[in-house]
Amino acid sequence: AVPQSLAAAMAGGPCRGLLDYKTAKFALTRNRRVGLLHRLLQLGVLGYLLGWVLLARKGYQDTDRAPRAAVVTKLKGAAAAEVRGAGRRLWDAADYARPPQGGNVLFLVTNFIATAGQAQGTCPESPSVPAGMCTEDADCPMGEPVVHGNGIKTGKCVMFNTTHSTCEIYGWCPVENNTLSRKPLLAEAENFTLFIRNTVHFTKFNFSRCNALQTNDPYYFKSCTYDPSLSPSCPIFRVRDMVEAAGETFGDLALLGGSIGVRIEWDCDLDRPAAQCQPQYSFSLQDRKYNFRTASYYWDSQRRLYRTLLKLYGIRFDISVHGQVLLPLPG
Repeated sequence: AVPQSLAAAMAGGPCRGLLDYKTAKFALTRNRRVGLLHRLLQLGVLGYLLGWVLLARKGYQDTDRAPRAAVVTKLKGAAAAEVRGAGRRLWDAADYARPPQGGNVLFLVTNFIATAGQAQGTCPESPSVPAGMCTEDADCPMGEPVVHGNGIKTGKCVMFNTTHSTCEIYGWCPVENNTLSRKPLLAEAENFTLFIRNTVHFTKFNFSRCNALQTNDPYYFKSCTYDPSLSPSCPIFRVRDMVEAAGETFGDLALLGGSIGVRIEWDCDLDRPAAQCQPQYSFSLQDRKYNFRTASYYWDSQRRLYRTLLKLYGIRFDISVHGQVLLPLPG
């Protein structure tokens, strides 16, 4: 026999189940510990959303971390120094800056060795070159380049001075002078100024900023020097200040040269006025001892070619630009 309750349910048919519904049943627990723990969990979740996601992580904002940057640099200043064989010479930006108007890499000459009046011919190799030392002609095979030297051997062993014999070479003669001054010859360069104009564009938000003050005053950039508190929009830096900010002294670094990194950091929050979007500058020593050679050529009255060889020591500035912009998401 089928129970009456089951029979009644079957009698209703499958359609009757469509009209059934369920409700949740809540139980009120009067326990202060459980209630306090429950509220603490709720506050923890709410605090995470408000404090970390929204405020700290700016979860309500979109971000652009890929700025397009343009950098223009100029060095200003003048100094006088003795050039061996050429007398006292004035150095201005066209002489000590490489290139004279640079981009994100610029070289400032602070010291040099000059070898004036070189012409192509034969002369003794320098005794500072080990591969050029000799005691007889057999040590100088004709046509063999001098390793780390200044020319090609002629096959003769000759006297360089009263104490050293070296191979005769064909090259630019006399060979390069290697006597370096004990102090930077362009010591005045510590007071030179470096103008750094940096424009950044964040394409995602079509937002652009420049580190230079937008002014119609033609004398502003001729009189200002960067100061993070007093002149944050003046992009003119004193060389000595930059070297000291990198943890070095100008006299030590200028003697043999070195490389300083200049980092420009843009961190802009467009919740605030755009005028508050200002870059931060930092300086770091990247390397010590930086030099290279260059020469200027001229002809004498007999149409013979001469050159003045300069081994230049100095400070290389490597400028890099980084940054991000935060923009509120549309409501």
